[in-house]
Amino acid sequence: MILKSLSLDETGAVRHGFFTREGGISTGVYATLNAGIGSRDAPDNVRENRARMAAALRVPADRLLTAYQVHSAEAVIVDRPWPLDERPRADAVVTNTPGLAVAITTADCGPILLADAGARVIAAAHAGWRGALGGVLESAVAAMERCGARRDRIIAAIGPMIRQPSYEVGPDLIAAFSGPTDARFFTPAERAGHAFFDLAGYIASRLHAAGIAHVNDLDACTYADDKRFFSYRRSVHRKEDDYGRHISAIALVD
Repeated sequence: MILKSLSLDETGAVRHGFFTREGGISTGVYATLNAGIGSRDAPDNVRENRARMAAALRVPADRLLTAYQVHSAEAVIVDRPWPLDERPRADAVVTNTPGLAVAITTADCGPILLADAGARVIAAAHAGWRGALGGVLESAVAAMERCGARRDRIIAAIGPMIRQPSYEVGPDLIAAFSGPTDARFFTPAERAGHAFFDLAGYIASRLHAAGIAHVNDLDACTYADDKRFFSYRRSVHRKEDDYGRHISAIALVD
């Protein structure tokens, strides 16, 4: 049900998890551990699934905190729970408060969990191509620094996401990446003007450029592994009505 980063585990300072689709009560396209508040799954099922994830992290259900994600570069610092209907619009959540699990939801985008064990500062970031390009990772690191973290001590873990062999993109996305080294993240596809994009590699490069030396990639593909993961793109290709969402979360050890 949970994938973990050995690098984060070895700190002894955090509890964390990249939750898969296994271990919940939802059915159909949401089977079984759907955490998507914005999905059309039964709300009671989503609440129970999120409660199970909170319990695995040893926090109360209302302390598992996700923002209203908008593919932005916005990072927020939290020191107390917020009601679901008052979630801030952001794509990274940072805290140094024990008893809170900061989390993000994904269904192909990149989930990144970060921790400075010495300063006891943690973050969860949601990085699709727009957020990664726009600077959400740098915003998360800067917010962690405002809480006392040092970027040379931060460990980052990249969780399950769509991987390059499954991520064919068109000319509009390719054109958005105009940096001098961005071409290395694309390999040509058979269709003219299309390419396969290495979002995970791009995320790792942005983290390294931000001064994060220790980046651990779990190297799991949401699109390719339908038994363990939800995938927005796979649901579109299969013409399904909706799709489930994962949670990736981190909390400080009390």
